[in-house]
Amino acid sequence: MNIGIVCYASVGGSGIVATELGKALARRGHEVHFISTETPFRLGEFQAGLAFHQVLTPTYPLFREPQYLLSLANRIVQVAREFRLDIIHAHYAVPHATAAFLSRQVLASGHHPTPRVVTTLHGTDITLIGNDPSYSQIVAFSIEQSDGVTAVSESLRQTTYAELGVTREIEVIPNFLDCSLHRRQTIPSLRGRFTGNDPNVKIVTHVSNFRPVKRVDSVLAVFDRIRQALPARLLLVGDGPDLDKASRLARQLGITDLIDVVGAQEEIVPLLSISDLFLLPSAQESFGLAALEAMACEVPVVASNVGGLPEVIEHGVTGYLHPPDAIEEMAASAIMLLRDPERHRAIADAACLRVRVDFCADRVVPMYEECYRKLVGS
Repeated sequence: MNIGIVCYASVGGSGIVATELGKALARRGHEVHFISTETPFRLGEFQAGLAFHQVLTPTYPLFREPQYLLSLANRIVQVAREFRLDIIHAHYAVPHATAAFLSRQVLASGHHPTPRVVTTLHGTDITLIGNDPSYSQIVAFSIEQSDGVTAVSESLRQTTYAELGVTREIEVIPNFLDCSLHRRQTIPSLRGRFTGNDPNVKIVTHVSNFRPVKRVDSVLAVFDRIRQALPARLLLVGDGPDLDKASRLARQLGITDLIDVVGAQEEIVPLLSISDLFLLPSAQESFGLAALEAMACEVPVVASNVGGLPEVIEHGVTGYLHPPDAIEEMAASAIMLLRDPERHRAIADAACLRVRVDFCADRVVPMYEECYRKLVGS
C-alpha cells in the first residue's frame, strides 16, 4: 500500500508518533511518503520504503503571512499523483486534515485516482486550537469529511464529540513504542556524570516541549520538595517557550545547581535509563507519550490525573496519579518511591509490563493497517 503521512516535523507527540508509524509501516512492506516542512524528528537514517517530500512555503509581498495550508495541499497533490497514494494520513487536525481534504478535491477534479483520507487527532489540535472559535468550524468540517478518523485515547475521542459536535465515528488507536528499542539500558558512566558517582543521589526527569500546558513550575515545585527529603538532581529534557521560566524559578528556589538542562534529544532512552523517577504534572495530556517512554524504561511515573493518562497509568499499580494542583501529594508519592526500593521495583516492573502488553508497535500498527484496508477496500 502507498501511504502519505502528513505531520509536523518539530518535537512533540504527534510528530514522533507519525514518524514511528511510518517507519513501522515501511518495515511491514508498505511504501511510506512523509510530507512535512522539514525532515521529521526521529526519522533517523535511510530506511527502505521511506521517502521524504518537503513542503516549501514561499513568501510574497502581497501576503502578510506565509500560505502554509495552500503549499501543503499542493505538495500532497503532487506526491499523490506521482506515487499513486492509496492513503493520505493527516496527523494533527490543524491544518493537515484541511489540507488533505483540499488536495483530494483537486485530485478528483482532474480525474486522478483519489486517495482515502485518515485523520489522527493527537490532543491540542482539539483541546486548544480546535476549540478556538477562529478554527472550530473548519476543524469540525475537516474531521467530518475525512474517510477515517482516529484518536489516541478515549478521553480525546469524547472531548472531540463534546467540544466540536462532530457525529462521525472516531476509532481509538493508542500511541505506541518500538519496544525493541525502548527498554532500560545499563549506562553507569552516563549516570555518574549527573550524580558525581554518588550512589545515594536520585535522578528525577522531566521530558516535554516546555509549553505552558506542561506546567514546568509544578515540576520544579515537586522537585524542590523531593530534594529537601533526599539527595536528588533534576534532569530537564527538551526545549520550548517555558524553559527560560524554569531557569528563573530555579534561581528563586535556590536549586539551580541541582538541575541539568540537556535540551531536545533524539535519543531519549539513555537518559530515561539512568532515571529513578519521571514527573509529568501537566494541565492536560490527551495520551502522555513521554510517560509511556519512561514506563518502557522501567521508570516510575508521577503524573496528573488528566486526559488520557489514566488510560496509560493505573494509580498505585503502574505509577501514581494526582490532581494537577496536588503538589504535596505528588511530592509525597515521589519521595515514597525513591525511599522504598521494593515498592519502586514493583511499580517499575508493572509499568514496563503494561507497555509490553498493550502499547508495542507490533500490537498497535496492525490497527492502523486494518483501518487503511477497510477504507481502500470500500
